[in-house]
Amino acid sequence: MTDLQNTGSGDVTTVYKVSGMTCGHCEGAVSREISALDGVSGVTAVARTGEVTVISAAPLDEEAVRAAVDEAGYELVGSV
Repeated sequence: MTDLQNTGSGDVTTVYKVSGMTCGHCEGAVSREISALDGVSGVTAVARTGEVTVISAAPLDEEAVRAAVDEAGYELVGSV
């Protein structure tokens, strides 16, 4: 699991549901792609629950998150 700490105040935390993650490699792949999005300061992916928690400076465009998850080889179900 990749776990980056919240480094700022006023950050937005969003939880997304991602299908297809089964292991630590999956968590890392999804975390790397989402971490590359502008404004993201932390990502925690948990394969067991299929949830990805993202900390960002402002709300993220869901289509940008979807594209990042697709690039990693998984499917964004939506925000929780």
